[in-house]
Amino acid sequence: MSFTVVIPARYQSTRLPGKPLLDIAGKPMLHHVVERAQSSEADAVYIATDDERIRNSCQALGDNVIMTSAGHNSGTDRIEEVARLLNLKDEDIVVNVQGDEPMIPPEVINQVANDLAGHPDAQICTLFEEVTGYDNVLNPNNVKVVANDAGYALYFSRAPIPFPRNEFTHDKPHLKYKRHIGIYAYRVKVLHDFVNWQQSELEKTEQLEQLRAMANGVRIHIQKACAEIPAGVDTPEDLEKVRRLMSA
Repeated sequence: MSFTVVIPARYQSTRLPGKPLLDIAGKPMLHHVVERAQSSEADAVYIATDDERIRNSCQALGDNVIMTSAGHNSGTDRIEEVARLLNLKDEDIVVNVQGDEPMIPPEVINQVANDLAGHPDAQICTLFEEVTGYDNVLNPNNVKVVANDAGYALYFSRAPIPFPRNEFTHDKPHLKYKRHIGIYAYRVKVLHDFVNWQQSELEKTEQLEQLRAMANGVRIHIQKACAEIPAGVDTPEDLEKVRRLMSA
């Protein structure tokens, strides 16, 4: 099974300026992500960036940095440009690995690619993990997903879905929800379509890109992650936590 990994990397970050190049255990965070991706079964791993500092830092990792437009609104737009520049075929599979997840297990990268390859009627595949507890379920940063019995997503939301009308209380910590994990496998054709679609009202409301695809009839298959995926780095507190874990 053949697939390509693309890691979109922006230098600017509101909470952590220069985030991709921040040091973790003696090397830039982005280098850890690349090395994890290179340990997967991907045919090739590319870094997509518009910043010379990132390109210069990653040149030591090989000839795998692709400079993209600075005008992209999202990582998906940046990945689509890479697919065009590489002349990938419509049926080829591209996996989007976030540049701020230095501890991502290579096996989940393989998993999401294999899941898409095994579901020819899906255009996108992604992963989830079970989450419990009242506070976790209500946290809007934990995106929840519901699916049909065949594993195809019905909806993604920052709200607690499904909502158990008669038992959603503080004293029900056993409730289990599917928390979406932001790793995606795409067929290249859907990337080309995606960048030409207007934002849907649902996407604007929830601020979730995948709802644009669903609004246009794209089928998204989901699977439970085969390995625990440690939290990424969004805040200074996250950075210090990951530094401790990776230096232990």
